[in-house]
Amino acid sequence: MLIVEDLWAGYGEVDILSGVNIAVAENESVAIVGANGAGKSTLVGAICGLVRARRGRIVKDGTEIQNLPAHRRAEIGIAVVLENRHLFGELSVRRNLELALVKGRTRSAARIEFDMQDVLELFPFMKARLDSAVELLSGGEQQMLAIGRALLLKPDLLILDEPSTGLAPKIVRNIVSVVADLRKRGMSLILVEQNVAIAAENSDRAYVMSLGRVVEQVEHGKWHEFAGSDSLVRAYLGGR
Repeated sequence: MLIVEDLWAGYGEVDILSGVNIAVAENESVAIVGANGAGKSTLVGAICGLVRARRGRIVKDGTEIQNLPAHRRAEIGIAVVLENRHLFGELSVRRNLELALVKGRTRSAARIEFDMQDVLELFPFMKARLDSAVELLSGGEQQMLAIGRALLLKPDLLILDEPSTGLAPKIVRNIVSVVADLRKRGMSLILVEQNVAIAAENSDRAYVMSLGRVVEQVEHGKWHEFAGSDSLVRAYLGGR
């Protein structure tokens, strides 16, 4: 599905990522965990085309994509919900969703298809708010709208960048429930999280980042061991 090999990327002349290697298989949920400043969001930006890769390869379904613009990566099945969501606040919920329908993949190209009705079933609150301006929604409602909009792009790889940050526990539980539903449908996921408990609950395995590098891999069935290890403490304190 996705392979990132020896990836170096950053901003200006400064490298944030230093030789990052990760892989995501079809139907797999992979977490990227680490403290603030670990390089998680830079990695997301590089995968979806918002941060330029200086060295290394990003391969989606056998094709190198590190030099493709962001919109082309969406067209081949990568959708991302960034931490700041990038919604159009002055437009209605309906219009924000419809924009994804215009830009989404063709039905023949999509392995997992979502339409407007699917999104409204995943997020029932939207049914009564379709004509409300997005800027009037709560932060949690906006997060769910951003996820719904991403699904309408018909991705086979969905990247969620810090989906629980700053949200009330009830909203986080709703989002976790949606992630569980997507996993059952066979969606491949990259879940970027500081919260290790949420990451463990919603992923098959994980990469732990610190200071722009992958410093640990948590394999299938090993979350309980990692949660009690010194590696977790070192990663969150910025050590390698």
